[in-house]
Amino acid sequence: MKYMLIMRDTDEAIEASKEVPFEEILETMGRYNESLMKAGVMAGGEGLTPPEEGVVVDFSADPPLVTDGPYGETKELFNGFWILEVSSKEEAVEWAKRCPLGPGSKLEVRRIHADEDFPQDNEWVQKEKGWREELQEKQARS
Repeated sequence: MKYMLIMRDTDEAIEASKEVPFEEILETMGRYNESLMKAGVMAGGEGLTPPEEGVVVDFSADPPLVTDGPYGETKELFNGFWILEVSSKEEAVEWAKRCPLGPGSKLEVRRIHADEDFPQDNEWVQKEKGWREELQEKQARS
C-alpha cells in the first residue's frame, strides 16, 4: 500500500525554522530520508518552494481566477510530502512519527488509491493504468 505523508507547517513553525542553520535542516532531513531509503519504503518525496512563488487557481469563477501567492490568511501551509510503500496504515504512522519536525508542524497520513479501489471494467480506469505505465517507461529512459 502507498501512503502520502503531507507536511503542513504553521507560519510560526516556518519562522522558527529560520533560526536553525540550513545545513542542520538538510542533515536532519537527509538522515530521515536515508532511513526511509534503507528500509525500502520510500517511493518518492519532495519539498516545496515558499508560497510566495505559487499561485492559486480558483474554480469558483468562469473562467477560473488565478491569484499570485502568498495567499490570504494562512493557518497551515503544505510544504512537502513523502510517498511511502508500506504494509499498513500503522507502519506509515510509525514512519511519520519519526520525522524530525518541530512544534507547529504536522504530518497528515493519507492512503493513495490503488487500482483495485476502482471498477476494473471502466474505460478511464484502464486509460489511467496505461498512462501510469507510459510515465514509468518515460522516467526509466530519463
